[in-house]
Amino acid sequence: MLKQWRMFHSLRFRLLVVLILVVVAMVGGMAFFNTLATTRMFTRYEEDRRMMRHQRFERFLGQHYAQNENWSGVQLVVERMGQITGERVVLADEKGQIVADSAGELVGRAVDQSWNTPAAQIIYHGAKVGVLYTDFPGWGRVAPPPPPGVEPESMVFLASVNRALLIVAVVAGLGAVLLILGLSRRILAPVEALTAAVRRMEAGDLSQRVNITSRDEIGELARAFNAMADGLARLEELRRNMVTDVAHELRTPLSNIRGYLEAIQDGVVQPEGCIIDSLHEEAMLLSRLVDDLQELSLAEAGQLKLERQPVALADIVDRAVESIRLRAEAKGVTVQVDLPEELLVDVDPQRIGQVLRNLLENALTHTPPGGEIAVTAHTEGQWVEVSVRDTGSGIAARDLPYVFERFYRADKSRSRATGGAGLGLAIAKQLVEAHGGRIEVESEVGRGTQFTFTLPMAET
Repeated sequence: MLKQWRMFHSLRFRLLVVLILVVVAMVGGMAFFNTLATTRMFTRYEEDRRMMRHQRFERFLGQHYAQNENWSGVQLVVERMGQITGERVVLADEKGQIVADSAGELVGRAVDQSWNTPAAQIIYHGAKVGVLYTDFPGWGRVAPPPPPGVEPESMVFLASVNRALLIVAVVAGLGAVLLILGLSRRILAPVEALTAAVRRMEAGDLSQRVNITSRDEIGELARAFNAMADGLARLEELRRNMVTDVAHELRTPLSNIRGYLEAIQDGVVQPEGCIIDSLHEEAMLLSRLVDDLQELSLAEAGQLKLERQPVALADIVDRAVESIRLRAEAKGVTVQVDLPEELLVDVDPQRIGQVLRNLLENALTHTPPGGEIAVTAHTEGQWVEVSVRDTGSGIAARDLPYVFERFYRADKSRSRATGGAGLGLAIAKQLVEAHGGRIEVESEVGRGTQFTFTLPMAET
């Protein structure tokens, strides 16, 4: 019962019903109006033929009367008329007395008042000398009536034409229905495949994909579904890896702290200043990791509070560069800054400073001695485009789409020498987007990387 209910409420069933009703209405309407038009045109044609025939009868009988000045001998003329036309021809004189009948049965009788309008009137020297009646479709019956079951040839022809039109309409309707059935199956098959894939995905199978065989709207829907499935599979993979990544990032400092404390408890190590400094460093690392996670969660949830104000971009960049300048000099890396003068941006200076520090720290980590880091900016309309470029090792093309995802690192060993927890770029992206801007990355292995982000200009 449930299956039947679904079938009757399915898109395929409703589409078929609508299309079949449209075809039936269109074909039926065309057949009806074609039959009506054919009947009307044929009837008009036969009426014209009848009028012309009656006019010829009128002239011929008028000539006969003019030659004889009476109706003597007209019976043979009327009989020939009936034989030629196949009609029942009756001629009456001016007094209503029948003087000739092609059937030879009514001669000498009076005209029946129930007969239809005369087909023609015979006029001689301005006076009516005769009245012509014919047995023609639409005229009525002249007693005695024609034999039952016998139709005039014209009506037989018209009936055959109407039957042919009806047969053509039925065949065309059946052909259209069969074509609709085939096309509906072809059109709705991708939709059914998408539905089946969505249901399997709902059950937890994120590996479902559909084949794209067309470039129409259904094909675009299939491409969107495949893209969505890829995104969901990627998010699911990141979700599964997140717990492992967090555990990994927490395990190292916790293991160091635990090891030192157990060594102190066992008397193996004395609580000297260097040991306490090391424990403090590990505790600060844990604190920064927790803070980064909390900040990233707030930014993704749109709950991060921004203290926006007009501020000079040069001040933010200078403070960020000063935070790494000593380490850059010690490593032999040159840091250059090229900014327009008096360029004001409407931002939270601490948050944008954090973005710049994350990008500069990342650039310094991956730039070898003798390399260069450059910070530049230029305006584009109401936006300022800031770039941080380095001459480091670069990022592989396969890793570029994922550099802004949390805990993602191109170095799968997750060594501290090659980076932190993998949250810096994710936080930078969320902070830039919280200001209404965008951040992008371009990189080439062996030649360096450039991060570019936009900030809104302050109204002057």
